[in-house]
Amino acid sequence: MADSEPIASAGVGNRSVELDALAAILPMDRRDKLAELLTDDDVATLRHLVKQGMGVNTLRALTSDLAYLEAWSQAATAAPLPWPAPEPLLMKFIAHHLWDPRHREIDREHGMPAEVEQVLRSEGVLKSRGPHAPNTVRRRLANWSTLTKWRGLESAFASPALKSAIRLAIRAAPRQRLRKSAKAVTADVLARLLATCAGDSLRDLRDRAILMVAFASGGRRRSEVAGLRTEQFTVELPVITEDGTPLPSLSIHLGRTKTSGAGEDEVVYLTGRPVEALDAWLRAAKIDGGSVFRAIDRWGNVSKRALDPQAVNAIVKQRVAVAGLEAGEFSAHGLRSGYLTEAANRGIPLPEAMEQSRHRSVQQASGYYNNATRRSGRAARML
Repeated sequence: MADSEPIASAGVGNRSVELDALAAILPMDRRDKLAELLTDDDVATLRHLVKQGMGVNTLRALTSDLAYLEAWSQAATAAPLPWPAPEPLLMKFIAHHLWDPRHREIDREHGMPAEVEQVLRSEGVLKSRGPHAPNTVRRRLANWSTLTKWRGLESAFASPALKSAIRLAIRAAPRQRLRKSAKAVTADVLARLLATCAGDSLRDLRDRAILMVAFASGGRRRSEVAGLRTEQFTVELPVITEDGTPLPSLSIHLGRTKTSGAGEDEVVYLTGRPVEALDAWLRAAKIDGGSVFRAIDRWGNVSKRALDPQAVNAIVKQRVAVAGLEAGEFSAHGLRSGYLTEAANRGIPLPEAMEQSRHRSVQQASGYYNNATRRSGRAARML
C-alpha cells in the first residue's frame, strides 16, 4: 500500500502538468480536481480534441461532463468509467439522475443512492438537490457517446431500450423548463446596473465595459466575454449619425462559436458608448494585448490572466444586488435574452437582431419576440 501511493500522486501530478498545457481552454481553477477525477487516457483524449480544433466552449462542456461521469462511476461502481460503457451502466446513470421526487417519498431507494450522492457532494461535483434536468442528462449522455466514438469504439447509446428509458423517466418526473436567467436584462435593467459602476475605479470601469460589451454585441455568452482578446478587435470607420455625429465603431471576430460551423468566423459590431467604455477600461488597466477582461486583486493590481466565465456571472449578480434588484432572478445569460427581448420591444426586425446575436435557430430567437408581443398584446389584456 505504501509503495502505491507515490505512484498515484505522481499520476495526478503528471495529469496536472498536462492539463496546465490546456490553460487557455479548460477551467484551470479546477485543474487539481480535474487531475484527480480524469484518467491518463481522458487527458490524452482532450489533448487530441484540442489538436483537432474542437471549439473552446464545446471542449469546456465536454471536459466538465467527463469529470462528472468519472466521479459518478467511481462513486456508483467503485471503478473508473469503462470504455465502451455497457448498456446496464447507462441505464443506471439514467435511474440515478432522472427520478420521481414523489415516488422517493415512499421509497428511499428510488433514484440516486444516498451514499453515492454523499460522495459526489463531498467532491463538489453534484449541485442539484433533486433529479437532474432532462437536458443535462441528455447532454452528458451525448458527450459520453462522443468520447466513445473518438476512441474508435461502438456503444449502446442509440439502443431503443436506452431511448425508451429516457423518455419514460422524463414522463414520470415532469418539471417546468426554466430559463437560464429568470428575468431578461433589458435596457431599463441594464441602465440600473450601469448606474452602480459609474465611478472611475478599475472595477467600475471593467464591470461597465463587461455589461455594455456583452449586451451591445448581441448578448454574448459569458464564456465568450471572459475569453475576449484584443487580437479579436478591429477598428472600423466611424458610424455617422443623422445629425452628423461620428460614433466610434469596432468589429469583434468571435471565431468559432457554439452555433457556428467549422472554419466560420463569426463577426459582431460595437458602436458608440460600448466602444468608449471598452477603451476606457483598456487604457486604465494598461492592457495593450492579450485577455481583455481580467481579475483585479484587493490592492488594485490587474491580473495577466482572463476572467473565468463564472466570474462574469458573479459580476452581473453583484451589480444586480447593488442596484437593489433580486440577484436570484438574474444571471449573465440575462444579457443574452435581454438583447433579443429589447430588440423585440423596439420593433427591430428579427433577422437584423439575429445578425448581431448570432442565433442560428429562428424558432429559439423568435420565442423572445413572441413573448414580448404576447405580453403587451390584446390577447393578454381581455379583462
